[in-house]
Amino acid sequence: MTPKNSQTMKPATAAKKLGIYLPATPQEFQNSPVTREEYAELQANPPEWLAELRRNGPHPRPVVAQKLNISISGLARGGIQEALTTAEITELLQTPPQWLVVERATHAAVRAETLRIKEEARKKAATKEAKENAAAKRDAPKGTKRNA
Repeated sequence: MTPKNSQTMKPATAAKKLGIYLPATPQEFQNSPVTREEYAELQANPPEWLAELRRNGPHPRPVVAQKLNISISGLARGGIQEALTTAEITELLQTPPQWLVVERATHAAVRAETLRIKEEARKKAATKEAKENAAAKRDAPKGTKRNA
């Protein structure tokens, strides 16, 4: 009986799932596929290089956008195309340029609108369900007598 082959993922996929910038990883990580078991081990017990990347960067654009509280598109509009370190992100947050202030406001407005739409949809669904329940109750046959 042969051992079961483990599923693997490309290094870029593993780096994306780990939230790290692939070009900053060790060469052996970049050059070999990562098994599900290796990925789980990296999550559970991150080696020093992984902990250091998560702590100080450079961080990939999705992580940078999250830390700045803006969208990835907002990063592009602000002219940020490359990965940033934690120190660079902190500097931007301490003395935010005008584009960052605008993007944070835009991002907050979009989030608020998304929440409003979800709440409206939830209320509509609750109303519809209440109407359906009332109709089902109204149309249900009345209690029948049992034959003894």
